[in-house]
Amino acid sequence: MSVYNPLLFISMPGGGELIIILVVVLLLFGGRKIPELMRGLGRGIREFNDAKSNVTKELEEGMKEKDIPPTNSTSATSNTRSQL
Repeated sequence: MSVYNPLLFISMPGGGELIIILVVVLLLFGGRKIPELMRGLGRGIREFNDAKSNVTKELEEGMKEKDIPPTNSTSATSNTRSQL
């Protein structure tokens, strides 16, 4: 019994495939549109990295806040009530 997995044949494109993809992109978009597409792609990647760093920073700040014990007055009142 043979098991066929179609994902086994999917891999990263080699040199020949990349050249064909670049030629097709050049034919579809033309030489003038490609720099605009790359600028848009660069902006999108930059915005993604900015958002990723903001989320990381907020998570780290949240972890730091969790590590610091609360110093408000509610914990003092709960301690006196538990002693009664």
